[in-house]
Amino acid sequence: MLLGSASPSYFVLSGKDRVSDLGVPSRFLTGGEITALGLFRRRQHIMTLPPPSYRPFRLEASLQCENIDSLSPRNQGSAIHGVSETIVGVLGGGQLGRMLCQAASQMAVKVITLDPVEYCPACSLSYQHYVGRFDDGDAVREFAQRCEVLTIEIEHVDAITLGKLEEQGVDCQPKPSTIRIIQDKYNQKVHFSHHEIPLPDFIKIDDLESVEDASNLFGFPMMLKSRRQAYDGRGNAVAYHKDEISSAVAALGGYERGLYAERWTSFTKELSVIVARGRDGSILCYPVVETIHKDSICQIVEAPADIPENIKKLSVSIAKRAVGSLEGAGVFAVELFLTHDGQVLLNEVAPRPHNSGHHTIESCYTSQYEQHLRAVIGLTLGDTSMKTPAAIMYNILGEDEGEKGFYLAHQLMKRALSVPGASIHWYGKPEMRKLRKMGHITIVGPSRKNVKKCFNLMLNREDVECSTSDFPRVAIIMGSDSDLPTMKDAAEILKSFHVPFEITIVSAHRTPERMYSFAVSAKERGVQIIIAGAGGAAHLPGMVASLTPLPVIGVPIRTSSLDGVDSLLSIVQMPKGIPVATVAIGNAANAALLAVRMLAAGDDELWERLIKYHELLRDTVLEKAEKLEGGGWEKYINP
Repeated sequence: MLLGSASPSYFVLSGKDRVSDLGVPSRFLTGGEITALGLFRRRQHIMTLPPPSYRPFRLEASLQCENIDSLSPRNQGSAIHGVSETIVGVLGGGQLGRMLCQAASQMAVKVITLDPVEYCPACSLSYQHYVGRFDDGDAVREFAQRCEVLTIEIEHVDAITLGKLEEQGVDCQPKPSTIRIIQDKYNQKVHFSHHEIPLPDFIKIDDLESVEDASNLFGFPMMLKSRRQAYDGRGNAVAYHKDEISSAVAALGGYERGLYAERWTSFTKELSVIVARGRDGSILCYPVVETIHKDSICQIVEAPADIPENIKKLSVSIAKRAVGSLEGAGVFAVELFLTHDGQVLLNEVAPRPHNSGHHTIESCYTSQYEQHLRAVIGLTLGDTSMKTPAAIMYNILGEDEGEKGFYLAHQLMKRALSVPGASIHWYGKPEMRKLRKMGHITIVGPSRKNVKKCFNLMLNREDVECSTSDFPRVAIIMGSDSDLPTMKDAAEILKSFHVPFEITIVSAHRTPERMYSFAVSAKERGVQIIIAGAGGAAHLPGMVASLTPLPVIGVPIRTSSLDGVDSLLSIVQMPKGIPVATVAIGNAANAALLAVRMLAAGDDELWERLIKYHELLRDTVLEKAEKLEGGGWEKYINP
């Protein structure tokens, strides 16, 4: 049975009641009706009620209306013209459904949800929430009549019913065939192995003999897994020795539960790629991230993953091939293992938004939730690139039961409020349990080092003092301290604009190892632009530019032999593909101003300072002009 859900007004309808007898204004009653399956749904449009009729069953429904006399325009029939008029039905109303609804609200897209829990995380944000089991065929069929495209936020749904609905013309995304493959993790691995996706070795087990054969094949430790209903560490058991096999099988519910064995994978990192697939088959991938687990539950996500470029490319390639082998549109999460010998193996795929993609809300131009809606509706896929250099997502897992758990979680969120770049997402679950996902915090910043520092401070200290100003945005380097009288002008300009910077000596000829280390680590330290002074042979700017993609501005230093002309010519003769910007000989101030302009293009506060600086230059010139014109040139020269 489905219930149209909300709060705080409650009504009980029975076979003796008519909707006209409930004693509420008629305009409120036009917002709902009772369906053949006992569904009471709220409607958002004014309509004419059919003649009163009696129902042969009892139905409890809660109707969302805090003040019946001040209903929102939505409930009074005002049309909502969103980015799309398609009504999206989501099976599941957990935190993923909640964040789908949040993304939908930004585009005025109508999302309705089905969940067995009335006060689930998504209920207060969905356009309409229905109470019913998403693995109940009757409930899913009834729900499907109320939307134009049906999607999921959890894969443990009634895929058989979805398949039948698809045959009847219901638009399901991703396709029921995909959901059926994903629901059975053994069949999922068989599917991907047929498409030549690299996987850990695996084998089905259904009795003691087959599991012993698996142990002879794989050795120990050996991973045993449930084929169905396995997530967040549930459904996994490790047998470290032969005598632990029986207890591992028992922990998973016995052979009748449906099990398979997998060769133990010794990995250095667990990776994830969020993949978006449009209705036209187009595929876009988000940057590869690293996931760090606690008790087999994802707790930390670092974006982007700190891995070599070739591993990133391999991970994205595997993720694309895996999703390309499935049917339907939407967002998919491809979980991967990076092994000690540099292999990337597929662990499993989720056909929906995923924990490892939470960070995209703050860190990417298009969040995975908006992307999922775009994909299933048939809109153009959005930009998947990151708009911030680094991000860390931290799952708020229940540390204790009940009120103590709530207290600990709120202490953490209180500390997070003091962290620059931190965003808190609290799911509103009414019950606290150990290791339950209650919310998450995402921290974004100018570098991996920055966000890790803020993250560690958030976890370990009561009073958090973390500022992006602690991290240099510009590096000023020179080959000798004799260049400092020139390069100090750059430091003074950056200081006047409140741009954090570092200044040091790096010689291309006398300390090549230091130069290499400085250049390759600059971005990780938060540096965005390098200003390099160069005298004589002027190798420093060019050598640094060859080691890092960061922009390098060379400052020709005036020398005693050729007055800096040799330095200038050396800088501007850099080979194609290794650009170095430059300024007039000895003009380190202009190098700093150029750096400020580059940074200000993406920094509104710095842009305002730059505007004021230019206004000051203008006013200074106008004052001088007025003085010259008013007093004459002789008085101007000899005041």
